[in-house]
Amino acid sequence: MPRYPWTDGPEYITQCPIQPGSKFTQKIILSTEEGTLWWHAHSDWTRATVHGAIIIYPKNGTKYPFQKPDTEVPIILGEWWKNDVNAVRDEGLATGGDPDPSDALLINGQPGDLYPCSKSGTFKLTVDHGKTYLLRIINAALQEALFFSIAKHKLTVVGTDGSYTKPLTRHYITIFPGQTYDVLLEANQRPDHYYMAAITYSVAPNYQNFYDNTTTTAIVQYNGYYTPSSPPSLPHLPAYNDTNASVQVMAGLRSLADAEHPCNVPLSTSTNLIYTVSVNSYPCVNNSCAGVNGTRFSSSINNISFHTPTVDILEAYYYNISGVYGDKFPSVPPLVFNFTADYLPLVYELPSSATEVRVLEYNSTVEIVLQGTTVVSGTHHPMHLHGYSFYVVGWGFGNFDGNRDPLRYNLVDPPFQNTISVPSKGWVAIRFKASNPGVWFMHCHVERHLTWGMETAFIVKNGEHPKAQMLPPPLDMPPC
Repeated sequence: MPRYPWTDGPEYITQCPIQPGSKFTQKIILSTEEGTLWWHAHSDWTRATVHGAIIIYPKNGTKYPFQKPDTEVPIILGEWWKNDVNAVRDEGLATGGDPDPSDALLINGQPGDLYPCSKSGTFKLTVDHGKTYLLRIINAALQEALFFSIAKHKLTVVGTDGSYTKPLTRHYITIFPGQTYDVLLEANQRPDHYYMAAITYSVAPNYQNFYDNTTTTAIVQYNGYYTPSSPPSLPHLPAYNDTNASVQVMAGLRSLADAEHPCNVPLSTSTNLIYTVSVNSYPCVNNSCAGVNGTRFSSSINNISFHTPTVDILEAYYYNISGVYGDKFPSVPPLVFNFTADYLPLVYELPSSATEVRVLEYNSTVEIVLQGTTVVSGTHHPMHLHGYSFYVVGWGFGNFDGNRDPLRYNLVDPPFQNTISVPSKGWVAIRFKASNPGVWFMHCHVERHLTWGMETAFIVKNGEHPKAQMLPPPLDMPPC
């Protein structure tokens, strides 16, 4: 949303919540996006059901940079709880432990016919042999990264997060919370029924005991006269904890980088940041909480667990309200250690708590290295930046090496995304030009990690020209 953060949405970052019975007009300003984006609530865990697709077609007179599909189909992946999702959140915060997991995964609102409750409602995609279908896939799940596939069919990725990519063909994709993929499906198999399926990717050691690992399904059914297989064929998905499999799509993504879709990755940077992303814990009296070893779960960026203010940061910045936030968010981790070691001293588990942001000069070129850690739990973190897409110039396992790893950066055709998952025990490097003034949220899209404090914000200062400055606020901003 160029120069207009007022309707970006995150509560107490760019606005105060919309109160019951009141209203607020959301104004969306697009720039160069093309493809699939999505919208969702950004208050508590309401986005579990308050979300939807935003589909941006090519400009009039232009075409897709791939064969035009015969049909386009949104595929929204999600989760479902038997209980009220915000009650689940509140109970997790009260006990200090992991919140209860969802009771089912969903494809277009249905768990599929491998669950006992949903056979009649299973989503069905009817296809004609020889035609091509563009699947606009969104992972709207609160917590779960997902392996996704269709039995006996290949998937060709042609876009992600509102930006086109070079075609990348795989038998499955891994899609993390917050991400979108545009995928071509060719209906080129024998007419029959085939399962479209998704299952959780998780490195948690007790995952199979803690989560319902039933595969969520939909059915791809060919038109024609035939006797369908019963049950339909299931795709071969990776093991639930296969981290190497989880990065295969990320490793292969490339932007188009052509005349119509140029790659404007900064070749040099003026601001260089290293942010560690960690799950942490706070001690509890008599080890009475439900987190690891009786502690309370927390999370952090650069060992700061974000403290949510009571006045939104954008209004505090715009109207010069003091005491709401600090602007000293550290550019490097306050402690340097072997971030991805199998065993770490307990001293690294305790974060500080603060409302700190980072101020960026207008048009500065920024590199952020997002370094995962094994503090408490070495897991993946899909990091999302509001107000910008960024180029993913590098990634790897282990600890980032500032001398060696930049030599392997892709500065020719890196993918252009707004959500990228830091792999378990690994790192990701992103670059962008800070040309969108305002206050912009950055956070983990695993909702419990966000709730625990894995979030921060950037303030991008105005430029000198009027068209390089924030637009004024709307008249109906929700009051704090």
